[in-house]
Amino acid sequence: MKANIVMLPGDGIGPEVTAEAELLMRGLAKEYELDLEVESALIGGAAMDASGEPLPAETLAACRASDAIILGAVGGPKWSDPNAEKRPEQGLLQLRKELGLYANLRPVRLHPELANVSPLKSEYLEDVDMMVVRELTGGSYFGDKQEGEDWASDSCVYSRKEIERVVLQAAAIARERCGRLTMIDKANVMATSRLWRRVTDEIMQSRFPDVQYEFMLVDAAAMFIVSNPARFDVIVTENMFGDILTDEASMLVGSMGMLPSASLGEGKLGLYEPIHGSAPDIAGQGIANPFGMLASVGMMFDYSLGLKEAAHRVELAIWNCISHGQCTPDLGGSLTTTEAGTAVRERLGEYYLSQVAYG
Repeated sequence: MKANIVMLPGDGIGPEVTAEAELLMRGLAKEYELDLEVESALIGGAAMDASGEPLPAETLAACRASDAIILGAVGGPKWSDPNAEKRPEQGLLQLRKELGLYANLRPVRLHPELANVSPLKSEYLEDVDMMVVRELTGGSYFGDKQEGEDWASDSCVYSRKEIERVVLQAAAIARERCGRLTMIDKANVMATSRLWRRVTDEIMQSRFPDVQYEFMLVDAAAMFIVSNPARFDVIVTENMFGDILTDEASMLVGSMGMLPSASLGEGKLGLYEPIHGSAPDIAGQGIANPFGMLASVGMMFDYSLGLKEAAHRVELAIWNCISHGQCTPDLGGSLTTTEAGTAVRERLGEYYLSQVAYG
């Protein structure tokens, strides 16, 4: 089997964590006899410095021709002028749109050893294990934008098709998990949210009668994520709400550096990235947490390459590293980025030992 992977290190700590991602990919590729081709390309601030564009044409072309994309992070103080015509984040938004990657999957699962790292009391964190499915190419992030000297507007637009495809994906995931779906909106105020409710209700009643579902206003959801997060199994929501709520949910597991994500469309092509951003305050210090990046590689092996065993091995290796205190400073450990990446790779074989022990 052959796989063409495009690496987009990006900005800040992006190059540091993607370096560990490449080592993990190449090691697993050798074990599974995967003919892996890895190509690096520019995006974000690094691309603007080199070409003036946050998403150069050659980067987009390489991504279109790939089987999967690994992204580090984009943005930083150097390019943070809000009045600038071009910004690093535009490169990521454009890439998602151009490739039709409309569904962003963000798993949130708490390791018991990290309960004391979370800002929440441990009694609120028992059994936290949710999947957030965020619509990724619609809504106010992509709507018409107008701006005057003393006013501005962002248009939030959704079509039935945009809602249907992401709800179908979320419901299918819920069916494979605990059979519970929560659709989060602001239907008491927003017309787009009322459309989300109508479409979701139709889909769930006609195609997923075995999946329990509920509607919840986004302000209530924000409250429940910190007061009773275990009540959620699968969440599906629109673009902006999903962006905000998953950053909030990252604190449940102790650090934004823990959470991976997969951005998917109709085919196998996916974009895989941690949610932590470029973290310019620690860039270059060698202390960035690579676990979210490495877990994103695991998701790539599952969703784009169809190698579920490899994905499970990565997940278990990260889990076991945390169990043994092999963590970076944000999780209370003392390992460098490189040392934490090495520890994960060294523990990949423990998956087979667990299979023997537990059948």
